[in-house]
Amino acid sequence: MANTPSRLAAELEGWLKEAGQSKSSDVRGVIAPHAGYSYSGRAAAYAFGNIDPANISRVFVLGPSHHYYTPKCAVSSATVYKTPIGDLPVDLEAIEELKATGKFEMMDLRVDEAEHSMEMHLPYIAKVFEGYPIKIVPILVGALSAANEGMYGEMLAKYVDDPSNFFSVSSDFCHWGARFNYTYFNKEHGPIYKSIEALDHMAMDIIETGDPNAFKQYLLEYENTICGRHPISVFLHMLKKCTTKIKIRFVRYEQSSQCKSMRDSSVSYASAIAKVEP
Repeated sequence: MANTPSRLAAELEGWLKEAGQSKSSDVRGVIAPHAGYSYSGRAAAYAFGNIDPANISRVFVLGPSHHYYTPKCAVSSATVYKTPIGDLPVDLEAIEELKATGKFEMMDLRVDEAEHSMEMHLPYIAKVFEGYPIKIVPILVGALSAANEGMYGEMLAKYVDDPSNFFSVSSDFCHWGARFNYTYFNKEHGPIYKSIEALDHMAMDIIETGDPNAFKQYLLEYENTICGRHPISVFLHMLKKCTTKIKIRFVRYEQSSQCKSMRDSSVSYASAIAKVEP
């Protein structure tokens, strides 16, 4: 059966319903996976299902760069992102504002089209905000130094304090196996997949503390292959620097398969919400 727009819409609707999350205007951001929907679509619904679209007019999408090397962040030069279930106009005003800082490069359209980390969030955004006039601000987060993560976090923090802004942060978690050149295994946890789970949960717990430096330390120590580590770090700095008190909480964790031998491989998916503290 062809992947039709109506089928995609029905699939997303089904997952959102199944996740059974309750919408809250206190949820200002999500961390969600970006693998193919057959792998991570269900896990992502646990993040996107918490969004109350009513008062949001702008969505910042922060995704890691998989194919293109840059030590900076880049903004899109597109004017609209088309998804099978609706078009998402780019907020050109916000892009101009970011460009004016001199800290962002412009993303080549070819780079933009090749990058899936933001792309996989767009249909969910289109679905959740159906009927609401929103604009998006796509930001490709490059291979940033710790200092630059802090710099971009500080620069973007002011946008967090405006409740009409929302943040969609794209990341998968551990990519385990020889094909990813990563086979960390701590036998104390039992089978390999349990070791991966413990490793990911360690990262999730640290992210929940909101401490970007502790997250950095963890990555240096375990080298966990979290592909969106830079967008997550920038987001942690943003939440630390803004005046609104916002806490990240993970709501779902899955693995693409259970690794039992060194020949196996898997990718982990973790979904979180960033919610205003009472």
